[in-house]
Amino acid sequence: MLRHGVPGRCHVLMLVLCLSAAEDFQWTKNEWGAFYYGTFPTGFSWGAGSSAYQTEGAWDKDGKGMSIWDVFSHKKGKILMNDTGDSSCEGYYKVKDDISLMKDLKLTHYCFSISWPRLIPTGIKSDHVNEKGIEYYDNLINLLLESKITPIVTLYHWDLPRVLQDKYGGWQNISMVSYFNDFANLCFERFGNRVKYWITFNNPWSTAVEGHETGEHAPGLQLRGTGPYRVAHHMIKAHAKVWHTYDTQWRHKQKGLLGISLSGDWGEPVDITNLKDIEAAERYVQFSMGWFATPIFHGDYPQVMKDYIGKKSAEQGLGSSRLPTFSAQEKSYIKGTSDFLGVGHFTTRYITQKNFPSSRGNSYFTDRDLAELVDPHWPDPGSEWLYSVPWGFRRLLNFVKTQYGNPMIYVTENGVSEKTLCTELCDDWRIQYHRDYINELLKAIKDGVNVKGYTAWSLLDKFEWDEGYSERFGLYYVDFRNKNKPRYPKASVQYYKRIISANGFPSQREVESWKRKATETCSTSNQLLATDPLTSHMEMVTEIVVPTVCTLCILLSAVFLMFLLRRRN
Repeated sequence: MLRHGVPGRCHVLMLVLCLSAAEDFQWTKNEWGAFYYGTFPTGFSWGAGSSAYQTEGAWDKDGKGMSIWDVFSHKKGKILMNDTGDSSCEGYYKVKDDISLMKDLKLTHYCFSISWPRLIPTGIKSDHVNEKGIEYYDNLINLLLESKITPIVTLYHWDLPRVLQDKYGGWQNISMVSYFNDFANLCFERFGNRVKYWITFNNPWSTAVEGHETGEHAPGLQLRGTGPYRVAHHMIKAHAKVWHTYDTQWRHKQKGLLGISLSGDWGEPVDITNLKDIEAAERYVQFSMGWFATPIFHGDYPQVMKDYIGKKSAEQGLGSSRLPTFSAQEKSYIKGTSDFLGVGHFTTRYITQKNFPSSRGNSYFTDRDLAELVDPHWPDPGSEWLYSVPWGFRRLLNFVKTQYGNPMIYVTENGVSEKTLCTELCDDWRIQYHRDYINELLKAIKDGVNVKGYTAWSLLDKFEWDEGYSERFGLYYVDFRNKNKPRYPKASVQYYKRIISANGFPSQREVESWKRKATETCSTSNQLLATDPLTSHMEMVTEIVVPTVCTLCILLSAVFLMFLLRRRN
């Protein structure tokens, strides 16, 4: 998921995109439209997702090596309330229980990631392969298939083996391409006879920017304006290498598909009659999703990235652009290396041009020359960056269709969080979010976008990176204070289940009844199932106002604030 740092600055350039037909996407055509009643194509796949570090726990069990997230989360002050993913949901021990939840939801696929250091503790295959790790994923895959749930497997969701970071500098080093290929090859060898959908990287933007520009994610580096581009360059090469390995060595035997999952917010021009705003909005999308998608589908970086970063680099007196270049051979090798595109999407921003002088120094954010804005009326029930703007989803999907030749798409992440003092199983805002976003997806398919499946993010509440356990994305509530980590269904479980069973939204009368039926089980008692410790939410009390927050939560918050004020006085 994309998060938001410092907005950037821009010199006005007329965009001439050699590699993409931007003029084919109608930036000035805003069709929000009414709710659309209809169903998805026959065979459309419905799923939910997770990632290894966020859910598995068992961080040092059965021969698993340390990842950069193990190291990062164990450093005081890096994660809110110093939380870690050491135990998280204990998914490592609850495979059968969680698959039972999936079966109850009637899911047809499950997106999960494989922990590289659980299979190869040092990250280097020739050192040691951990058979206990192989056994865990074997069991997960087999039980999914027995339950008629298709596994969609991500090879990298941010948990690089710490040895590779400590010894080589991680993704800053080109050697990661070979080490990652060896890991992928092992996965194809051991699991590929059953796994038919592979994803190399989930949201590499986050690894590049949040891991190497802002430092808010592992490995926590702040290599502003240089590190992110170098890391992304190596990840794109690693993706292409793995695709060619699968294509030449495994595809003919295993008959699978391999793609990449890219997260992207939509950027809407503040003024759709202003060319500079339109250009800035396209820059916003090109500097996130286009950064990775354009090389993979067209062979090179977006022209606008090359122009802007190159110009700023020259103004800073550098002999070459801070954006690395691909050789002609590399461009040919990278182009076309995706059998499908995974799309993660959560929110939208309004975008306008904003100029920042090059003298302010290197920064990915200032390289973009733009400012991000939000409408204060947009709902924001949880994460401070996540506003509910359903119409942006349809526009992003149509942009992908236009820019990249209408590739086969699987939506790999889409969902909303909550930040509440009390447990709230009647998550009507999540019901509304999924209803509206899935409906925009249906409209996009009606537009001709080639979407084959949708993944709700996420199956469970889980460790949310630098936010620890303060934010909850799950359809199922997890009681993290209980050592057994029990799961409880939120109202959104029943609502999503009805969408799946109907394969869409068949009629207004039926759809309107779903929310009422979904919330029938949410009594006052189970809304207050578990009250989190007050001390773990000091920063939240005045930060977020969530729909349906219970009266008791408000009273507790007021008492706690009075206590703090008295202490200060």
